[in-house]
Amino acid sequence: MITIKRIQRFPIKGLSPEGLDNVTLHPGEGVPGDRMYGFARHGSGFDPENPKPLPKDRFVVLLNQAGLAGVHSTFSPDTSELSVVAGGAKHVFDMSAKPGRDSAAAWLADHLKLQDEIPPNFVSAAPHRFTDVSVVSPQMMNAISIINRASVRDLEVRLGTKVDPARFRGNLELDGLPPWWELENIDAILQMGDVKLQLIMRTKRCAATEVNPTTAERDLRLPYLLRKELGHMDMGAYAQVIEGGILQVGQTVTCDV
Repeated sequence: MITIKRIQRFPIKGLSPEGLDNVTLHPGEGVPGDRMYGFARHGSGFDPENPKPLPKDRFVVLLNQAGLAGVHSTFSPDTSELSVVAGGAKHVFDMSAKPGRDSAAAWLADHLKLQDEIPPNFVSAAPHRFTDVSVVSPQMMNAISIINRASVRDLEVRLGTKVDPARFRGNLELDGLPPWWELENIDAILQMGDVKLQLIMRTKRCAATEVNPTTAERDLRLPYLLRKELGHMDMGAYAQVIEGGILQVGQTVTCDV
């Protein structure tokens, strides 16, 4: 039996995930509230009035700042309150007003010891999403990332060490599929209740996955190790919503290849 083991979204690109018991999906759209905000680095070129997809390194992300994994954050789009906990201290910022956004950016720059001349800028431009593959196409900007836990377990066996699925920051984690099934069946349809998802692209992994989500240290060269063991750097796949509905943790999944 194939089941949904985890549903999550990342309100702010690069910061902590928010676990969800259920979510309502709509055709052609991503997970509601996923990666709608980001901290754009100084000189990123992002213009909220004319948003265009930019490479992930234009933002404060794990690719370059491993210390982000040690920042535990919660963000409420309804209240615009950002809460961060790091080093045993808690900080709360009102992101609805410029003073709060500036304070949060200054704290982040100081905590991560960013070398930029000016702290990052907290940005949003709905319906623009700050997904890693937004640069590929508008369709991919709204893609949902899926992780097959069996693939992660197989990688653990190959490497002889624990690999936390959280390293891959997926929206959905599934269990019950054969290892690496998702890579071999692009275009397959996943049926989850009323929801239909179609796999559309393999997920190539970058140095962000080297960071241990618990220790915030780079302890596994996963892109290199994936290539060494399997001849590629892929883990997981992106999917588009074909038919909408409600997803729930524990829900069963059927596949149509």
